[in-house]
Amino acid sequence: MSMAVVTLKKGEGRLLKSGGMWVFDNEIASIMGSFLNGDIVLIRDFDGYPLGRGFINTNSKIVIRLLTRDENQKIDDAFLEQRVRDAWEYRKKVTDTGSCRLIFGEADFLPGLVVDKFSDVLVVQSLALGIDKLKIQILDLLKKVLAEDGIQIRGIFERSDAKVRRQEGMELYKGFIGPEFPTLVQIEENGVKYQVDIRDGQKTGFFLDQKYNRLAIQKLCKNARVLDCFTHTGSFALNAGIAGASEVTGVDASQLAVDQATANAALNGLQERVKFICEDVFELLPSLEEQEEKYDVVILDPPAFTKSRNSVKNAVKGYREINLRAMKLVKDGGFLATCSCSHFMTYELFTKTIGQAARSAHKRLRQVEYRTQAPDHPILWASDESYYLKFYIFQVCSDK
Repeated sequence: MSMAVVTLKKGEGRLLKSGGMWVFDNEIASIMGSFLNGDIVLIRDFDGYPLGRGFINTNSKIVIRLLTRDENQKIDDAFLEQRVRDAWEYRKKVTDTGSCRLIFGEADFLPGLVVDKFSDVLVVQSLALGIDKLKIQILDLLKKVLAEDGIQIRGIFERSDAKVRRQEGMELYKGFIGPEFPTLVQIEENGVKYQVDIRDGQKTGFFLDQKYNRLAIQKLCKNARVLDCFTHTGSFALNAGIAGASEVTGVDASQLAVDQATANAALNGLQERVKFICEDVFELLPSLEEQEEKYDVVILDPPAFTKSRNSVKNAVKGYREINLRAMKLVKDGGFLATCSCSHFMTYELFTKTIGQAARSAHKRLRQVEYRTQAPDHPILWASDESYYLKFYIFQVCSDK
């Protein structure tokens, strides 16, 4: 463990001091002492005031990721076990733990680490060099803590194949940690069964963050005609189907996703009422409008249109376009569920964009509810990157 000391410039470290977890390269005045990237260092303010301990990585713009605000805290087995135990005890109180996110990086005070539980399998994603060095230790502790509640983990798969790892000077990696096992894992959520492809599915294989948002649309879908755009593996479409929708069409540009969604529909006995097509949503929606198609419920769950501040303007155009088109396809008095999973598309900007779309479509919106990500993805105040999912349900009324 390094005893190097990082000293901040005068007036810097505002994010860290307000409850955040990061120190950026332009905030640092000096680094005294020897260290290797990934080591744990002491953090001091310009006047020597202790600010805590964290991982250092000079390859990254985020040079330090905070682990503790106590500069005397040892980062040992006992410390890591308490972090893991706290994360698990929290999940047991706030969510269905059959399948859930067990560790959510900074929001669980284990920066750069994501661990998802799909039934009795763990999928891990390591996005920071410092936490990568502790990854196996943390996973062993997690298995130990889960075993105390009678949960035996039969396998772990690593999905550290996100491009953001390159910003830490790390290689992309995907593979088993420990013995191999079948990588199609069946889970059940909200009464819907899914086959989750943890090897080749997006991110860790399944988007657990929308769990209760999917549940929220069920009450709108009985006997409804439903259009689910950017369906991925069919999760919103299947929730509509299980709730008694008369007809559901799920749309995705990926044939692999459509094939997986179709298999999931069959798994739930919904193949007669829930169908999937491989189409570009941006091309399909105007075409459906020309055909004068109308739906009781339209769902928009697009991928992040922006992953940086530089591309927000183009993202706004994309969100405005799909929301405008979707509103035109909703029957008068029907419902629109719409969301953004981009951290850079803020709540205020997303809300404004939907309002602009409504005016252009000559529709009036009555807000049913506003939601964020499921509570197993906790939002840590002052750690803005932990708040990324914005989800609205509206009733769409003609502007008359």
